[in-house]
Amino acid sequence: MTDQGGCRTATQVPERALDATSDELREPVSDTAGGEAPTPAPPVSPAALRRARRRAERITAGATELEQRLADLLRGGLISAEQAGASLWEETAARMVDAQAPGLANKVRELGSLASAGADAPVRLLEECALLHLLAQAWLRRDRLPEPLAATVRSRVGLTASPDGPAIRDDWLVLARYDISDSRLTTRRTWLHGRASGRTALLLSYGAAGRAPDLTLPVGLAVDAELTPYPGAGQPRMALAERFGAPAPTAVRPPGTTTSGALARYGAALRDDPWRESVPVTLNRVMPVPDGDGWQLADADEDHALPVTAAARSRPGLWRLVALSGGAPVRVFGECGPRGFTPLAAWPPGPGEAVPLC
Repeated sequence: MTDQGGCRTATQVPERALDATSDELREPVSDTAGGEAPTPAPPVSPAALRRARRRAERITAGATELEQRLADLLRGGLISAEQAGASLWEETAARMVDAQAPGLANKVRELGSLASAGADAPVRLLEECALLHLLAQAWLRRDRLPEPLAATVRSRVGLTASPDGPAIRDDWLVLARYDISDSRLTTRRTWLHGRASGRTALLLSYGAAGRAPDLTLPVGLAVDAELTPYPGAGQPRMALAERFGAPAPTAVRPPGTTTSGALARYGAALRDDPWRESVPVTLNRVMPVPDGDGWQLADADEDHALPVTAAARSRPGLWRLVALSGGAPVRVFGECGPRGFTPLAAWPPGPGEAVPLC
């Protein structure tokens, strides 16, 4: 897990299957009322089933090997990981790529970046090793999991899936948008809020290295569109199915919560997906205030505050938020996780459009 903050998150896997998708590995599930016959799954060719089984076997072998490597690491002590350098993690990540588990490979690479990430590196490394162990064990025992959680596990190890509905048509307010780039891919993350449904949705779009993704929805505008959810427990991700008009200005703001309410939402999300790095939250009335060398968002309605993530503190968006507030409470949308809150957009105390912070 990378630091969530400062508009930077873990690298996403492109939406293209390698040999088999999680759709091929998933049992058919009824979408009708209790007692009725389940909806038949679309037919899958024997060749696709064989590919799916072969890939599942390779991922299982990779997860088993990863478990052994984690056990060896902890047996030898975390100090050995720092001394070994990046080669230890790159070699393990390459083994996970060979096992066709890109999600596990990404997580292993993130462990490599934590091994020398400062004074708290051993603590964070131990935390992330525990989460990676949990993911490997969840894959090995996926047949015992409830289907929504099993779908989450398939997604986390790197199996792609198709959106499976039902589609939701709504006036979607564009809350925030930012890009994440590496040497191979640019990933655009766009957060939306449905006026009628109350749902918060995440759209992902991709572009080749050096090229921006095609999907561009301006922050602060609303678009009449139909979105289709992806499978998975507590999954906010959706796919844009159809637009019914151009984005237009709106006076609508998403409903907010308190800082303690934001932490409660993150805790609830972890029950559905223990590997969630953050949850989307709108804080109703908060003020940015200095806190030693950092900043925090102090709640105007309760004696509580959330720290601003370290990465977000180095971004110009924080100073735009300070100027927008001017010492008065403002509404702020962002991502809340274990290391604090990352502001992504804010609204002034009075009337006014959303101000992007990322």
